[in-house]
Amino acid sequence: MRQQRGGRRGDDPGLLTRAVDKVFRFVRLAEFEILFVLFFLVAFLLFKDLMSRPEYNQIFVKKPDLGDPWP
Repeated sequence: MRQQRGGRRGDDPGLLTRAVDKVFRFVRLAEFEILFVLFFLVAFLLFKDLMSRPEYNQIFVKKPDLGDPWP
């Protein structure tokens, strides 16, 4: 009978395999929360980019004309 050298012993997975499995288990568990945070992060970045442009920012900065009959 030959002696096994190096590698894994028996059926226990290696350290890297266990770490990757734990990461995947966490992502599966927290999938909704991760997507929720990513949605708001992307929305914030898009809104921030739009509001930094002067032509879009005029809506919020310009004072209304008081001579206009429409509200």
